Amino acid sequence: MQRYSTAIEKSMITFYSSLREKDQRRYAAVEAEKLGHGGIEYLSSLLSCDPKTIRRGQADLKELPPVPPERCRKKGADANT
Repeated sequence: MQRYSTAIEKSMITFYSSLREKDQRRYAAVEAEKLGHGGIEYLSSLLSCDPKTIRRGQADLKELPPVPPERCRKKGADANT
């Protein structure tokens, strides 16, 4: 399993700490998925969270509805207009 550099780990911890609880779960779940085998254990240790939290985040992600097209900004759209 690939591990992140110390600098990236620090950034991940800082970002994770800035998120709300459900967003923390989902972020950890996405990162664990990217790492594959052993990712949950590595991230639970890195982010100081329970592996069950990451598994719950994985379940959360499977239940998210797709973003409706009307909610997405068009490429090049200016938010100030």
